[in-house]
Amino acid sequence: MPSASRARFAFVLGALAMFGPFSIDTVFPAFGAMARDLGSTPMAVQQTISVYLLGYALMSLFHGAISDAVGRRPVILWGIAAFTLASVGCALSTDLDTLLAYRFVQGLSAGVGLIVGRAVIRDLFDGEDAQRLMAQVSMIFSIAPAIAPIVGGWILGVADWHAIFWFLAGFSVLLGALVWFLLPETHPPARRQPLEAGVLLGNYAGMLRHRRFLWLVAVTTLNFAALFLYISSAPAIVLGHWGMGEQDFGWFFVPAIAGMMLGAWVTGRAAGRHGAGVMVRAGFACCLAATVVNASYAVLAPVPAYPWAVLPLVLLSFGVALVFPQLMLQMLDLYPTQRGSASSMQAFLSLMFHAGVAGVLSPLLSSSPARLAIAALLLSGAAFALWRWGDAHMRRPAAAMTAS
Repeated sequence: MPSASRARFAFVLGALAMFGPFSIDTVFPAFGAMARDLGSTPMAVQQTISVYLLGYALMSLFHGAISDAVGRRPVILWGIAAFTLASVGCALSTDLDTLLAYRFVQGLSAGVGLIVGRAVIRDLFDGEDAQRLMAQVSMIFSIAPAIAPIVGGWILGVADWHAIFWFLAGFSVLLGALVWFLLPETHPPARRQPLEAGVLLGNYAGMLRHRRFLWLVAVTTLNFAALFLYISSAPAIVLGHWGMGEQDFGWFFVPAIAGMMLGAWVTGRAAGRHGAGVMVRAGFACCLAATVVNASYAVLAPVPAYPWAVLPLVLLSFGVALVFPQLMLQMLDLYPTQRGSASSMQAFLSLMFHAGVAGVLSPLLSSSPARLAIAALLLSGAAFALWRWGDAHMRRPAAAMTAS
């Protein structure tokens, strides 16, 4: 495929991948204002993340499977349309219950970009080309968590929190136009799988019995959870521990996400030069070093100070970006004719765990920098230990990672 076409696909698929995280992080600066306006508390408003992720997780079981049956393009376009309407509902909400309901619908539709987009990559590319495109998409995807809270803060500077959801509605309309004009169908009728409830449940049951699939899901989920714990706790960190304002979320997100972008760039450059095993080991080394330094600083420092409190997160996000694409491609390769369904199941399992991180762990731990840091260390350490165990004891197919 010509480099211009590959760049176009990377841009469109990266924009689709931004869809989900952008709608999470844009509202972070508004938590205080939303709580005051809705007669609630910031901790209760934080449940807008949990219900969003719950909807995201539940529908993620079906996005990929439906796209395997009817094609990628219609599923993406209908998902974007539903998200647009849900964003309008959020913008018009005047009480927390209504807002939570529409956030749930947002979550139901937002996952279509990332989940189906992964299947599109595998429809079009194999081997090193797929690794490079996955890395390019990851770089674009990484921009969303960095700029979303900054945009949210800017909007709050000129309007109220309702305007953030009007902005998300406009963003989704623009994304729909991008898909309509630039993304062709990549899953032809000859390769489609019938959408039958019994077959789908049987496929998912088989995935839940597939030891290697579950192992890869668990490793990637735990490793990203160490970073996601901090992302979901950003309002408490920026507004509480650092004493900054609603326009200052960039001081947290830009450095952290810069590490992820750099890791995605390194992954793309390393494709074809270094084996997946080398990249995964390097990624875990970075993650463990980052969480150890982070925990040590949080325990020893009486008050977290900027920039020292955020620097370990740069290294952590860099390591996550090295690990994730390698293991995600291996996961999809386990089901070459059901990549959409495999992507859906991975997203469902990961998001259910991350919903618990955002809804339970973050509220419990975010009042203490030391507790946050220790929890992140435990999550990253568990991911590394599980990866080492599986790499040593699980029978691997020829396509699995190789050391080099």
